[in-house]
Amino acid sequence: MSEVASGRVILVGAGPGDPDLLTIGGLKALRRADVVLYDHLAPLASLDEVRPGTVLVDVGKLPRGRQTAQEDINALLVEHARSGATVVRFKGGDPFVFGRGSEEWQACAAAGIAVEVIPGVSSAIAGPELAGIPLTHRGLSQSFTVVSGHVGPDHPGSLVDWQGLATGAGTIVILMGVANLAEICEGLILRGLGVDTPAAIVARAGMPGSQVITGTVTTLPALAAEAGIEPPALTVIGAVVGLGLAPAPPNGP
Repeated sequence: MSEVASGRVILVGAGPGDPDLLTIGGLKALRRADVVLYDHLAPLASLDEVRPGTVLVDVGKLPRGRQTAQEDINALLVEHARSGATVVRFKGGDPFVFGRGSEEWQACAAAGIAVEVIPGVSSAIAGPELAGIPLTHRGLSQSFTVVSGHVGPDHPGSLVDWQGLATGAGTIVILMGVANLAEICEGLILRGLGVDTPAAIVARAGMPGSQVITGTVTTLPALAAEAGIEPPALTVIGAVVGLGLAPAPPNGP
């Protein structure tokens, strides 16, 4: 009896959750998948594009809810690919921007599974744009830095130069920072960031029920808490937030 040919894994980035931002390559991958492992950050409406009979597996990590361990996700990718399936790992944002895509790639490669990545539209850039916030602007900000907020400035596990961010002239974009927002903002102020620096938090960018809360680095944590902001959300800190640009309504002006 001949061995079943090994399948493959495709890591598909899917924008910040808006089906319209899924790339053509990502859509093609979904349409030819035998198995799709997805999470709540991906544009779930796009799952309507899969073929009949495609196996759909929810591997989401919900805040304060059901969690799928990364090791279990890695094992599922390898298991299904070894059965000969084409497996799509369907992720919100880009697999290599603060996601576990690189760990999933490593797990597949270590198991001898063919793996490829189809980059997504980074939530760090697309989310602010959908809210009318440019990350750079002539004369205001000539750079932006994207940081992970899963640990705060004073956490022993932080690898970020928060001092440099606080005293630099660029825009700061924080992903995964809802729980630590107050600590991050306070830490930036203590390190020299102006207390009146404009700041905004964008929740569920591009998805139904999206919210944009604006204030300053001093007031934003309380405003976000009062509004009940929960992940997924990103924070933008810098002069560009003060431009007050309004995004166009859906389907034209």
